[in-house]
Amino acid sequence: MADDTDRPALPATGWAVLGLLSFGRELSGYDLKKWSDRSLGFFYWSPSFSQIYGELRRLEKAGYASSRRVSEEGRTRDKRVYRITGEGLAAVRAWAREAPVDPPVLKHGPMLRLWLGHLLEPEQLRELLARQREYAEGLRERAAADLVAAEDGTDRATHPVLALRWAERYYASERDLAAAMLDDIAGLGDDGGVAEAGGVGGLAGADGAAGTADVPSGP
Repeated sequence: MADDTDRPALPATGWAVLGLLSFGRELSGYDLKKWSDRSLGFFYWSPSFSQIYGELRRLEKAGYASSRRVSEEGRTRDKRVYRITGEGLAAVRAWAREAPVDPPVLKHGPMLRLWLGHLLEPEQLRELLARQREYAEGLRERAAADLVAAEDGTDRATHPVLALRWAERYYASERDLAAAMLDDIAGLGDDGGVAEAGGVGGLAGADGAAGTADVPSGP
């Protein structure tokens, strides 16, 4: 087996696909997409079909995965299924243990619009946060349903179940934060705080005036 310095460099999607195979099951590209939607999609991202098949080809070329064709009753075409190799398992284990862990990066579209709330009508802000609350609750319900299915499954894996519990709690908190912001906006009065748009980015200087001294003027 190749040492660490000889291991092919993989993008994050490649490690994610190899990670899905690391649970020991033989999976098709469709299986991998379905599973990623019900696991990775809650806390990282879910790769597209084209990304999955591209990474599977890369993993086979690296010797990290192998494949074979299997026939299915009622289907005219054979299905290709993939399995992790011993070298692939060693590689993804080393990556999981040794690769630097990037901190979460928060890009919150609704909060960007809330930050620019002085440019919106009050009703727009309320509708935006109400949609965010509903969106978060929908994902919480999905995570909860997948959690029940995972806990009832015969081949349940401990850590994916824990990740689904985290996802349910996370989206519950997103739902509750949106509801709390709706309450905060209601407390601003009928104009939703739009009349208080003074200052830069909502910040004022020490004397209460708009703090412009530290605002970059551009190149």
